[in-house]
Amino acid sequence: MGILDFLTGEFIDVIHWVDDTRDTMVWRFEREGHAIKYGAKLTVREGQAAVFVHEGQIADVFGPGLYMLETNNMPILTTLQHWDHGFRSPFKSEIYFVNTTRFNDQKWGTKNPIITRDPEFGPVRLRAYGTYTMRVTDPGLFIREIVGTDGEFTADEISFQIRNIIVQEFSRMIASSRIPVLDMAANTADFGKLVATAIAPAVAAYGLSIPEFYVENISLPEEVEKVLDKRTSMGIAGDLNRYTQFNAAEALGNPATGAGAGFGAAVGAGMGAGMGMAVGGQIAGAQAGPWGSVSQPPAPPAPEKAWHIAEDGATKGPFGRAHLGRLAAEGGFSRDTLVWTAGQDGWKAAGEIPELAQLFTVMPPPPPPPAPKV
Repeated sequence: MGILDFLTGEFIDVIHWVDDTRDTMVWRFEREGHAIKYGAKLTVREGQAAVFVHEGQIADVFGPGLYMLETNNMPILTTLQHWDHGFRSPFKSEIYFVNTTRFNDQKWGTKNPIITRDPEFGPVRLRAYGTYTMRVTDPGLFIREIVGTDGEFTADEISFQIRNIIVQEFSRMIASSRIPVLDMAANTADFGKLVATAIAPAVAAYGLSIPEFYVENISLPEEVEKVLDKRTSMGIAGDLNRYTQFNAAEALGNPATGAGAGFGAAVGAGMGAGMGMAVGGQIAGAQAGPWGSVSQPPAPPAPEKAWHIAEDGATKGPFGRAHLGRLAAEGGFSRDTLVWTAGQDGWKAAGEIPELAQLFTVMPPPPPPPAPKV
């Protein structure tokens, strides 16, 4: 062995990892023969964990800090090697650095529409998408269940499986929620919390967690949205006859058809106005009654109030206004009588209520003179 080989074997190793990729979840420390020298320095930074794998079996897991790789710092590996006393010679182990920070802005979305039953529209197909955040909470379990012997593992390699779990749970929740489609936008935050809670056990089996989950949009098929837009437009337009007349008047006031546009433009405006009036007339004719006039349904009569009377600590009624008029004529109902009806703030004297006060001001005319005796 040459002097250079000798010096290389005597130098203390410095084992660390600096990640600048932003998507690497696991990186294996490369060393020929996986030989780690006794007393080597292991640096684990914040947001990292170091996992030692010895002969295919996970040995020790180190959190953030600076470690001297000695017998007392590696209890599991020491047990596996049956070292009863301190060792001095190099040992062979694979070291995997695991990124334990959050991996943000992970995308998810429904590949196929979700069929659900809406209380207003009936069976509908929905699509949804959003983002989520994941992080490694159990580095040893993550290495064992997902990474294996992969020397460099990125977030894209696990995100597809996470998306499948998300979409499955989201589809089940939407189909059983019974929330109307038009109200789902107001419940996306609740949907996100429910989905994150539901998928937590599944992702925990991989050594992962989902700290944040967002539902950005829930949409209907494009064809259904077009029909919904037409329905909204009809509601905004209101009276079609007045809407048509308004469009015709607006066309007359358009600068492109004004006096400066010339005689031809004015004629075109007149034709457009005439067509608009004709269409408006057709619409009005469709609504016309048997005599050619627009038939408007009569206004419904105002509901008659029911009045209660308080006398000698007891209540009577309810009575209609006509019945109270007869009582007033018979002397059983006066201005000072206390009355109450639904919506009135407490009992009031009848004379203080305008519609009842009229019952006491309407007096019959004087009787006619007696007929002369023949």
